[in-house]
Amino acid sequence: MIFAIKSLARFLRLFRKDEDGSESLEFALIFMPFLLIPVSGFELGLLMTRHVMVERGLDMAVREVRLNTGVPLTETQVKTMICNSAGIIPNCMVNLRLEMRNIDLRHTGSNASNQIPRTASCTNLSNPAQAPRNYTNGTPNQMMIVRACGLFSPMLPEFGLGYFLSRMRSDGHYPLVSTTAYVMEPV
Repeated sequence: MIFAIKSLARFLRLFRKDEDGSESLEFALIFMPFLLIPVSGFELGLLMTRHVMVERGLDMAVREVRLNTGVPLTETQVKTMICNSAGIIPNCMVNLRLEMRNIDLRHTGSNASNQIPRTASCTNLSNPAQAPRNYTNGTPNQMMIVRACGLFSPMLPEFGLGYFLSRMRSDGHYPLVSTTAYVMEPV
């Protein structure tokens, strides 16, 4: 028993004095944070670029809708205008879902019948031919709210920021929501 304790103490003493592999240990501890930060930065940059492009596409489409008074547009036509202006959105026509509704500013508050739901309705990717949610064209001098929700998959879903983005929903996608309001121009 004493021999085992002395052998173990001798081994630990030699292990403490030995400096072989110390650089590998430092590399293993420092490398992951230095890899994690740039990869998460690229993921965040892609997320922000997609969001800006959805915002731009929605603004350009709403400008066209607002100035074309008297011409009712379908959801597909408005979605096509958004996708043409957005540019880099992958599978835009499938991933994007629109909601357009009129708002009566005289009847607002928590008990109003025209209250806007807090959560946006995004596309169900297993059923992309889903009917639009509350899509109605406006009449002249009417306040309209348009909300677009797109689902996107992270660049690296198992690493860094992509890990958290892929767990936002059960299907591995994260939503980007863009909302705008406008008043229909009079005829």
